[in-house]
Amino acid sequence: MNESLLSYYEAIERASSDMLSAARDGNWDEVVKLEGACAVLISQLKQAAKDQALKAEDNQVKSKIMQRILLNDAEIRHLAEPWLEDLENMMHGRSKTLH
Repeated sequence: MNESLLSYYEAIERASSDMLSAARDGNWDEVVKLEGACAVLISQLKQAAKDQALKAEDNQVKSKIMQRILLNDAEIRHLAEPWLEDLENMMHGRSKTLH
């Protein structure tokens, strides 16, 4: 299937948006699953980019998509910080509660 490069960027953006929704819901298992899907899409994009170039008129669209992906990523990271801190505390045997 010969997809346009822009379709890969659009698919990555959809997955990024879905990841943000899952992160907002606190569904970190889904975030991890979608992150894997993003990795596959990015790999496919890199492979496709070897054989074709993005059309000049699509560069502005790509730029806007990338900006939205970066905003989603920043919010996901912000939402993940407390979860990652809790995970680190559990791994080091520290508890949030005082006994």
